[in-house]
Parts: sequence; C-alpha cells; structure tokens
Amino acid sequence: MLTRKQYELLVYIDQCLRETGISPSFDEMKDALELRSKSGIHRLITGLEERGFIRRLPHRARALEVLRLPDNMEPPAIAKRSYQEEEAGGFAPNVIQGDFKMTGATVAKDGESVRLPLYGRIAAGTPIDALRDHSNSVEVPAALLGKGEHYALEVEGDSMTDAGILDGDTVIIQRSDIAENGAIVVALVDGVEVTLKRLRRKGHSIALEPANKDYESRIFGPDQVQVQGHLIGLVRKY
Repeated sequence: MLTRKQYELLVYIDQCLRETGISPSFDEMKDALELRSKSGIHRLITGLEERGFIRRLPHRARALEVLRLPDNMEPPAIAKRSYQEEEAGGFAPNVIQGDFKMTGATVAKDGESVRLPLYGRIAAGTPIDALRDHSNSVEVPAALLGKGEHYALEVEGDSMTDAGILDGDTVIIQRSDIAENGAIVVALVDGVEVTLKRLRRKGHSIALEPANKDYESRIFGPDQVQVQGHLIGLVRKY
C-alpha cells in the first residue's frame, strides 16, 4: 500500500528512467511533486525502498532503480488534484485526523469477542497514510480492551520487531491524545502522516523511536506530533 505521494514519485522516477536512462535529481523530484523541501523526497524514497519498489545503486550519485510498480495500476501523469477530486477518484489521503470518532465497535461481555473497525495498514518502518476503510473489521477478545474507544491497524514494515511487532500483525489501539513517556503510540506527524513508534519526550522535543537497530529515531518539535492512541494489544495469524 503506497501513499499518493509515494505513488506519484515512483511513477515519476520510472518515467525519467525510461525516457532518459538517468534518475531525476532531488530538486527535480521536489519540483515534480510540488513539495517545499527535499527532506520530504528523502522520506518518500526511504518508504519506497523499504517496500521493495526501488533500490539505491551503491557508489553512484543519483542512481535509483525501479524494481516494480504497483500491481494492476497504470502509471498516470503526475498532476496536482484537490482533496475533493482525490476522494471522487478513489485515491484520497485518508489520514487519521486528530478529532475523528471511532465507530463500528461492538460491545461485548467479558469472555466474548469484540468487533473493532480495522483502519488498514500502518507503517512500522516509515510513516504511511492510515486508511479509514469502515467496511473492514476484526474480532478481538474482550479481555484485551479497557475503557474508552478502540480500533485496529495492520502493521506494515519491520522497524518494531524488537518490540515483538512484526509485519502483518494487527495491533489494537486505545484512542487517546496523550501517552506516557516510552509508550508505543500511533502518532500523527505534521498533520498528514501516521506511524507506529515508541514516544520519548526530551525537553521540548519529541522523539519517535523504532525498535530495530537498522532504523533511526526521528526528532520533532512539540507541535509536529499528535498522539492518536496507544498500543494495548496485538493479534497475530499463523
């Protein structure tokens, strides 16, 4: 599952390689996607690389190779569209906003199961738009849940493996806008991206820490991160 910007960047890189045989520069990618800074391009490339769509060729500047394109999808021309157009076309960002309400949860007695809304896949390696598909749900033991509202997310990525959270796991999240230092949380970053990480407060900064030595912690200002909930359980299929 790719975000809209990840998809657009992948298509743009593929088009440049096909037409010129050379990877576009970071400035060219930034301009093509109408981003304000190259840091966003770095983040998008990392996400594409982690998902196996591209790879960086070693010891060569501006060297990217497209390994695959999304299945059953034709590469469209990159064009800026409004949010309303994206929704009408079925490719809306669908991020979890800070004020969204949980719906669809079925209340059950102790010992029974509870059906929770399953809001798609969330990246445990790099932020990804968390889908809000109300047609999907998952049953979990009622004993896993406490008071309040809950929802489920399917994990994509391997950056939380040392915390026992694997690619394909379903995590159970209790909705909250605060979390204890060191808790594993669903964090909304800069109002548009959602990730599952361990939260650390350091002075006036907030660190989102992976649980995998191959990934680095990311540091943000206090206004850049909004807690969407904290991890309370995990369901795994074998």
